[in-house]
Amino acid sequence: MIFSALYPPSMGGVEQFTQSLAKEMVNEGDAVIVVTNALNREAEGLVCEDGVNVLRLPCFPLLNGRMPVPRWGKISKDIQMALDGAQPDGVLVNTRFYFHSLLGMRFARRYGLTPVVLDHGSAFLTFGNRLIDVLVRFYERVITWFGKMYDPAYYGISQKSLKWLETFDIEGRGVIPNAIDVGSFLSGASKRKYRSEFDIDSSMLMVAFSGRLIPEKGIKQLLEAMRMLADEPIVLMMAGEGPLAAMVDDAGLSNVKRLGRLDRQDMAALLKQADLFCLPTRSEGFSTSVLEASACGVPCVVTDVGGVAELIPDESFGTVLNDSSPCEIADALRWALEHRVELCDQGRRCQEHAVKQYNWRSTAALVREAFESASDLDKGGEGNGR
Repeated sequence: MIFSALYPPSMGGVEQFTQSLAKEMVNEGDAVIVVTNALNREAEGLVCEDGVNVLRLPCFPLLNGRMPVPRWGKISKDIQMALDGAQPDGVLVNTRFYFHSLLGMRFARRYGLTPVVLDHGSAFLTFGNRLIDVLVRFYERVITWFGKMYDPAYYGISQKSLKWLETFDIEGRGVIPNAIDVGSFLSGASKRKYRSEFDIDSSMLMVAFSGRLIPEKGIKQLLEAMRMLADEPIVLMMAGEGPLAAMVDDAGLSNVKRLGRLDRQDMAALLKQADLFCLPTRSEGFSTSVLEASACGVPCVVTDVGGVAELIPDESFGTVLNDSSPCEIADALRWALEHRVELCDQGRRCQEHAVKQYNWRSTAALVREAFESASDLDKGGEGNGR
């Protein structure tokens, strides 16, 4: 059983991780129930989606759905019965800072199971406002403290995530990494031709960005870098939606094209046609966007966040920024423009690395190992979260 506060059709790294992991485990013969929230007018209750049983709970979709809060008093008897009759062998909770996460931990303990909590972050949550961020940090510490009361087995989605858990006096038990089905992602690409659609000459460096348009993704710095590169043959294709969409539009940069929210097929097409992927993000657990770019053979310019050290072990695989300043970003893009041959070599290496190391079969196997380890703890009666 997997508890994830967010799940498709909501778009994001955790949502894609949960859905892909669930499908892989079903394909390998496991029965999987994903417990999530009814955010976007989806029907509440239990439905089967591509072989995966998805149980959607009623919630209050706070912060435009980014922070769903369970409607504890209005969860129907049918939903409770669906949960209570599940008899799970293991419970995976994706992320530790939702009220939904506490629901998953409590459910695991109801069946005498140690919940396995997979952390997807490597820094505090942020909303780009100093006062709000102070409150958010307080909230994150408090809800993590409540989660620790269930004594779960904590894991990180990357080495940085594992290290980040120490901030909360948590000793993680290992890494369960993000993954990708490279063949499926590439073959599912749409027929969109972005260069012809946006009149981008083949000699121009086409840089892709994918993510929510929010402050922590480095949107402001990326736009300023593109302003500095206005006279260079470089164009930035920005895929995603979010509160900073107006900032992108208002920047009035002819070398920046805002594409809006792309489905997986159009995103694959964009990456297959791009020369470079750029993500000057402040925090990631293990970026799905960087993994997708690597799968397409597109080298990345990215800050040193979760998963990057694993995907870009040295400069022959891509460029790790020293910081997310506009000057640093602009310099990295200029280097890429002037070293197209090296760029192709980076793309080939990162694609081979992604295919070999980050596939769903391996990640699913690690989840089962985590369940078995948690089961041993249950039998031995050991504590394991702190």
